[in-house]
Parts: sequence; structure tokens; C-alpha cells
Amino acid sequence: MAYRYGNRQQMTLLPKSIEDYVGADDPVRIYDAFIDAVDLEKVGIQTDPRKVGNAEYDPKAMLKLFVYGCSYGWKSSRKLERATHHNVSFMWLMGGLTPDHKTISEFRRKNKRAQKELIKQCSRICMELDLIDGNVLFVDGTKIRANASRGKNYTKQHCEKELSEIDKRIDELLEECERIDEEETEEGSWVKMEKELAENEGYRNRIREVLERFGEEEEKGKAPKTINLSDPESALMRSVQGSHASYNVQSVVDDKHGLIVHVDAVSDSSDVNQFANQITQAETITGKECEVGSADAGYADTEELEKIDRRGTKVVVPSQRQALHNREEHPFRKDKFVYDKEQDCYFCPEGHKLIYEGKQDEGKKVAYRITDADICKKCRHHGECTKSRSGRKIVRLLQEEVKEKLERQ
Repeated sequence: MAYRYGNRQQMTLLPKSIEDYVGADDPVRIYDAFIDAVDLEKVGIQTDPRKVGNAEYDPKAMLKLFVYGCSYGWKSSRKLERATHHNVSFMWLMGGLTPDHKTISEFRRKNKRAQKELIKQCSRICMELDLIDGNVLFVDGTKIRANASRGKNYTKQHCEKELSEIDKRIDELLEECERIDEEETEEGSWVKMEKELAENEGYRNRIREVLERFGEEEEKGKAPKTINLSDPESALMRSVQGSHASYNVQSVVDDKHGLIVHVDAVSDSSDVNQFANQITQAETITGKECEVGSADAGYADTEELEKIDRRGTKVVVPSQRQALHNREEHPFRKDKFVYDKEQDCYFCPEGHKLIYEGKQDEGKKVAYRITDADICKKCRHHGECTKSRSGRKIVRLLQEEVKEKLERQ
């Protein structure tokens, strides 16, 4: 069998132009066309071709470099610099421009807002090209580890204790400085002491910032157990890899072609309070109100889902009970009891009445209990339906009708 061998010395009549580097159907051409369609003024980049001084790199070329680099998973300015020299598609995209890593890094630093606005424009262009409908949106979350050690997660009490000890150490250092100054001796190293003093003061400032964050979260009613000193915005979360300082990354995906229209990193380890917020943010990007919002049972909170349901959007999110449909059903669970709206009471499968007992869970739920505990004790299902001495109790949400509607959907 013959082999084909390359020849680096092979000459051609005419050298290839950069345009010949990529084929007509190469994906890089989509990135090129997309950025060319972007209005730089709308994303917050001011352009002035008549600006005096040393010529700058074309902002659109730099944006192309960042966006196409993300498709490779490359965020490092040095990797992007290398790509403009060695990767044919990058060379074509940049038209032969080769900015160094400092220029790339500085452009990114100055245009953070523009890169965020670019995502919005991307969704709008996709809608114009009929790639995104914005009618049916799916929400889901995934845990991504923060660049911080879980060992740096401290409680409020630990931070207060640390702050007290640091203040004590700083006072000791200042007293030592004064003593040496008075004695005018060569005892101790001024450089070493000043460095230690600066380190302690820096550490103290970081702990004070964390304590301030504890206070802010307590005011919101969402006080965390711990806050990470290295990355205060992260939270301790469990995943298949174990428990780590992480972020819960929320993604909203359009139904038509599975394109992501919105991404958000949140500190809440649970998805339960995220549905309405993520759908609303995605709609801000698409510029239209969706007809259907969907998610898995991790988002099943009736109060949260009602925010979207009450405005007319169809919410398709299974309840926790529906998500566990493979488990054996309890013969005397709540839905086996009949609610009478006119009398505001429940009737058990045996026809006995459960009357209003009172509100609970800060008024979010209503409890109903059997009129006489002896009825339950004498019932043939006692022990299976309930073992309580006070008889069977049913707890109903204030939005129970909304919950039942959502379960039907």
C-alpha cells in the first residue's frame, strides 16, 4: 500500500491568501458574521476612526477573538495571543492581526460591560434569524466550584473571634513599635514588623468585609451558616464531587434549537427560589414574554412558581411528589382526603370531618385536624393513616389550588 507524504518545500504558482485558509462552510465564518452585525455603540464601545495617536486594534476584531476563543474554552489572554499566530481559523478571523497578551487583557478589562451586552445582542440576532423563539424556556442549574478552598469557610462567631485576636495582635505590634522608638535600639526588624503589621491589617479588613456580608444577608432574611474568606460571594455546596465552595450556575435554554439565552451564577445552593428570577432575566434578553416556562422538581415551590403563573405564562414544573412517582404511593396521603371549599374542611376516606385548626409556618399554611381524636383511634385504619394521639392532621398551603393546577399541567 502506498503512502502519502507531505512536502514543506513544495512550491505553488501563487501563494494562498488568508481568505483561502478556511472553507466556505467553516463555523468560524458564523462568528465573523455575528460580530460584524453587532452595533458597537449599543454594546457600549465608542469608536472614532479619526482619533489621533498610535493606531488601536479594530474593536470588532478584538470582540471576534474573545467570542471565538470562548468556543474553544480559551479565556487566557496568552492562549488567545498564541492562537493568532498558530491557529489557522484565528488567523483568518483576525485578518492577520496579532495583538499581544497585554493588549488582549487590557481590552477585556476596559470592555466588561460590552461583553455582557454582546450576549443580549446575540440572543436578539438569533431571534431575527429564527433560531430562538423565546416562547418556551427551560431552566436548570449546575454546581461549579469556586476558586476558593472550603477550609476558608468561616462562621460569624469564628470571624468575630478572629477579629478580636487580630486587633489584639495589632495593638501589641504598635506598642512594640513605640517601645523600640523610645529605646532607640537596634532591637527587632522595622521591615519585618511593618510587613507583619500590614498583613494583619489587611486580614482584619477582609474579616470585617465578611462580617458586613453576614449582616447584609441577615437583613435579607437569608443568613448563611458560613462565608468564604477568599470568595465571599461563593457558598458551601454539595455535589457528586463532595462539598466545596461553589456557585450554582443557572441556565435558561430556548426550546427551538436548545440555544442558551441566559446564564447566571448565584450563591443559593438550592434551585427552589430561582425560577421566576431566571425566567424574567431571560425575557429581558429576548425582549418578549415567554408562553411556557419549564424546569425540574428542584424548582417546585408554589409561591415562586405562582409569580410566573399569575401573569398567564404556562408553568410546567413537577412537584416533589410527582417527581417520586416510581415510589409506592401511601394510601392515606393528603390527596386521598377531599377538601370542601364551602365548609373549609377536609373529609377523610372514611367520611370523617377534619376542621380548621389554625395557621402555621408564618401564615403560609393552614392546618386541619379530626374533630375528635377517638374517631381515629377507633378507625380500622388507625396506625396506617396516623399514629398521633391527637388524631389525623392535614396541612394545606394557602396557594393549594395553584399547586393543584400546576400539578395538573
